[in-house]
Amino acid sequence: MEQLIHKREMEKPSSGCRGAEAVLNLQSNCSISIAYHPHFGSHNDIMLLEIDEKLLPDILHQRVAIRGQPDEDSVLCTQSKTYALKFVGTSNSVFLIPPSNYSKFSDNTVDCDQKDENQQAVASVIKVAPGSMELTEVAPRLDKLKLLLFENPYRFEEDTEMEDLEATNRRLYKWDDLVDRVQASDDELRSGLQALSAVEIDGFWRVVDEKYMDMMLRMLLHSSVLNDWSLDALNEDEVVNVLQSDGFPCKLAEHCLHVYGSKVNNDGGKSCMWRLNERKVCVHFAREILRDRKMKMESFMEEWMRKIPEGMQASFDMLEGEVLTEKLGVSAWVHAFSVSSLPSSPGERFSILFKERPKWDSKDLQPYIRDLKVPGLSLEGLLLKFTRRTQPTKDAEPVFSAR
Repeated sequence: MEQLIHKREMEKPSSGCRGAEAVLNLQSNCSISIAYHPHFGSHNDIMLLEIDEKLLPDILHQRVAIRGQPDEDSVLCTQSKTYALKFVGTSNSVFLIPPSNYSKFSDNTVDCDQKDENQQAVASVIKVAPGSMELTEVAPRLDKLKLLLFENPYRFEEDTEMEDLEATNRRLYKWDDLVDRVQASDDELRSGLQALSAVEIDGFWRVVDEKYMDMMLRMLLHSSVLNDWSLDALNEDEVVNVLQSDGFPCKLAEHCLHVYGSKVNNDGGKSCMWRLNERKVCVHFAREILRDRKMKMESFMEEWMRKIPEGMQASFDMLEGEVLTEKLGVSAWVHAFSVSSLPSSPGERFSILFKERPKWDSKDLQPYIRDLKVPGLSLEGLLLKFTRRTQPTKDAEPVFSAR
């Protein structure tokens, strides 16, 4: 049953229990006196936080962190999720009453368990809270991660031993640096690094320059022909040794396999076997061909097929979310437009999409919004919020334009 406090006039502290225990031990339909605590004040360093019960263990065991720079709205992060913090005011008076034995606000009150039964219980108010902070789950803010890592991508010209690190370390970031700067949980941050194909080199997280990755992949494919390797069964030790002999650091050689392949097996201590991912390799060469230019479909397909390694089958469907086609006269043209280059904020994403095209067919739009994740909002909800849907006929495919 709800415990009620019958408010009396604020009075001077009296003897007896003055802590939160006096309220917690209050019986139903009983009253209690309240008084100003000797340390009563604004106490701006103390705020109420309203949380869901499922978050309580993380809060109590200090498995959460507040993240954000001075110019950013702070977020609260657990191991796997990110929550926006929002202050919500209240018109009611919310009294904060500390425990009687809390040393920071100790005023030498009598212990509630030892007080005389004739002594009057008093609740000593340390602060009147104007409101509380509420938590709302939000998507991790990973666009900043992309900006930070692409400030200084790893290039072929760099000394592999990084002897000139002092000249560039202001633009390189270790894990703790990223945790401090990026508003995301640890799990979300790791997923973001994986999505960017980032690699840790000498303690710093880096993205590798696309031209460097192209050189390594071409060398790997060339070596596979020379050494009669199957692209479905690449021995990690052999691949890494050959790439090292060609001047690529061991860490980057291993990274090449991680980016373009997948492990086939790892038999207890023996060298891992890898299979090159057909789609990833084909998409890589399509990106290289279309870098900074638009091509006729026939010319692009012809050049693309020439560059695909023998034994792999390229399909234009592989390029979903990577290229766009348009009709100019009687010819179809194709140009690069990768979903990986778009911001993760839905508002910014849709703004760029509608600058690229004022109208989108559903089948063309889906690859560019499928990865958007907003807690509590489905893809249909996002479309309703940011687009205007038209459908000329009942059987026609819907078309989306900016709202």
